[in-house]
Amino acid sequence: MNYTLTQIPDRDAKPRQNGLTMVMDKGMSLREVEDFLSTSADHADIIKLGWATSFVTPNLKEKIELYQRANLPVYFGGTLFEAFVVRKQFDDYRRLLDKYQLQHAEVSDGSLEMHQDDKCEYIRQLATQVTVLSEVGSKDEAKIIPPYKWIQLMKAELQAGAWKVIGEAREGGTVGLFRSSGEVRQGLVEEILTQIPVDKIIWEAPQKEQQVWFVKLLGANANLGNIAPHEVIPLETIRLGLRGDTFSLFLDN
Repeated sequence: MNYTLTQIPDRDAKPRQNGLTMVMDKGMSLREVEDFLSTSADHADIIKLGWATSFVTPNLKEKIELYQRANLPVYFGGTLFEAFVVRKQFDDYRRLLDKYQLQHAEVSDGSLEMHQDDKCEYIRQLATQVTVLSEVGSKDEAKIIPPYKWIQLMKAELQAGAWKVIGEAREGGTVGLFRSSGEVRQGLVEEILTQIPVDKIIWEAPQKEQQVWFVKLLGANANLGNIAPHEVIPLETIRLGLRGDTFSLFLDN
């Protein structure tokens, strides 16, 4: 930090298991990645190349290497996994991870109808190769999954070998954990937390109000995902009580 302030909450040190900031890269250029790393690498933990943007992103290998040299793990969005699976190319997907020397992968079924047993088997197989993040929730805003089902899915996918489970919100923050207005489904989140350890969940929270809500609920070390690159430093100020929304949260008085 550039100077000293008292009453700043502790942040887990990197590489951390809790307090993660997962950043959504939706197709940044190499120059944009370099600029991002120069300002925000210390506050980011893992990079997702959103949905299947990696299929059309130029200089993909060079981009991944930029992140990796900055000690930021990279993984392909879950929609790309689903695109391979629906085309019966799962083995090709595994070879793709090796080709780009990726150490993480996301398993999801937000766009593709997939039996839970099949999803867990994909997790089990990939967990022998990489660290698996498993996304729970639908990208269809009309599909409302009841809390007991979220809990059951999360438990099963963690047991199958997922490192973390991700609560779906899409890049806009208007499905899954949230209503179409962006409002948090508070009862859903609170019920999930009665059964799933908080350190095992990454909450997709692309909107500032959503980030504030989770920091107020869980503290500075909430695991948050789908953060836009230009929002990483603003999010860190929210975590530390240095933005109006959380200004009084960590003060003694």
